[in-house]
Amino acid sequence: MSDKKPVADDQSVGQELSIEQRATVGLSQGTIVRRRFLQHRGAVISMYVLLFLILLAFTSVGTVVGGTGDLKPDANSTRLIVDGFRIPGWWTSTWWERYDIVLPGGAPTFTLWPFSFGDHPFGQDNTGKDVFARVMRGMQQSLSVVFIVGVISTVIGVVLGALAGYYRGWIDQLIMRITDVIIIIPLLVLGAVLGRTIGGDALMLALMLGLIAWTGMARLVRAEFLSLREREFVDAARVAGASDFRIIFRHILPNTVGVIVVSATLLMSAVILLETSLSFLGFGIKSPDISLGQIISEYNEAFKTRPWLFWWPGLFIVVIALCINFIGDGLRDAFDPRQKRVPTQNGMGSQVISFFKSYVPGARPGDETVNK
Repeated sequence: MSDKKPVADDQSVGQELSIEQRATVGLSQGTIVRRRFLQHRGAVISMYVLLFLILLAFTSVGTVVGGTGDLKPDANSTRLIVDGFRIPGWWTSTWWERYDIVLPGGAPTFTLWPFSFGDHPFGQDNTGKDVFARVMRGMQQSLSVVFIVGVISTVIGVVLGALAGYYRGWIDQLIMRITDVIIIIPLLVLGAVLGRTIGGDALMLALMLGLIAWTGMARLVRAEFLSLREREFVDAARVAGASDFRIIFRHILPNTVGVIVVSATLLMSAVILLETSLSFLGFGIKSPDISLGQIISEYNEAFKTRPWLFWWPGLFIVVIALCINFIGDGLRDAFDPRQKRVPTQNGMGSQVISFFKSYVPGARPGDETVNK
């Protein structure tokens, strides 16, 4: 008998590959992540809806660059203008001027049949201000706070979590004890105290929230670094003479991108609700500037008589939060190599069906998701 071992040819090796491996063979990691994300219909739809809302908010009533944002009299007329350089938009009304009330009670001029927007599609308040312009300006401020807080808290959380997880020892103990002190204080209470101290400016509110909302990100990144620092590629980098800075930011950190991106999106969806709560309670953005929460707070006494003053800011708050959540869900599935869903069941509708199936007697969770 011959002692020669059988040699696996290319065909047998290809047969041993799983379905997922054959689907992704020869593709870069970025291409794989992008394709998985695009298969998540809910995340893709939410991404386009969020982009549409951003364009609508910043192009409709324009925006203000620099200045204090307060109102001041115009030197060339008797009108009030915003302090700062204002970039005008395509909507003719502003969020601070008063207009003649068109319909009784300031009812919305928007109609489905015959289809018409009118001069004030979202209605007017009791002083004649255009609610559409106010909602668009409020959405600008709320979105600005969300993205600024997301960037600041992500940077702080990633840096502190990376240092704590890589060096361990007294550095880890110091950073984690500071994190524990911030975590035990409710974020809403801490934000209210700092908001009352700093003031109602949107930029200052975003900076304040960004400095206290990084704790969850730091703990997640720390856990990832504690696991990855013991891997073979880190030992190989040390033997090759790589510095700690290069090991942290060139070797370990790229392997935590999935956790960071998903955590950042979930944090941003929580921030818009936090900013809304602070503004509603009077500790966030204050007049003459506005946010979605501040609009609801300003019109809280007119809920029964003029409900349209609450419909639109509340609707946009819910839509923005849901869009960010769905995008985070899609990014989680895209970056997680252990999850591989059937493409036809990645839509938003399948998630709703799965939710109800979990409450049907006899239904088993996971039937609608196939892990390869």
